[in-house]
Amino acid sequence: MSADLPAFPPPDPDRLRLLLRQVVDPEIGLNIVDLGLVYGVEVAPERVRIALTMTSPACPLSDVVIADVEAALAPALPETWRLDVDLVWEPPWEPSMIQPEARAKLGWS
Repeated sequence: MSADLPAFPPPDPDRLRLLLRQVVDPEIGLNIVDLGLVYGVEVAPERVRIALTMTSPACPLSDVVIADVEAALAPALPETWRLDVDLVWEPPWEPSMIQPEARAKLGWS
């Protein structure tokens, strides 16, 4: 194998988003993708970056959610790859970011 080719194919961002659906916001009880908390999934050579927000900057469970994101994605990444989960606040999250199906589950349709 050539030295310039990666040892593993890069993970597919759509597959990573699918895996992130396993992560449930502990306060609301719905997955973080449908809640609109995942702002970005970037795949670069040997690195994945997840831009994630919380429903509130005062969320007491952000560490739990971040740990759950890391646990959900770790099996999909080669051991040598770096996973960065960045907590971001811009734009501020608002209920309109929730997917319609999740809004219906909350009774907000």
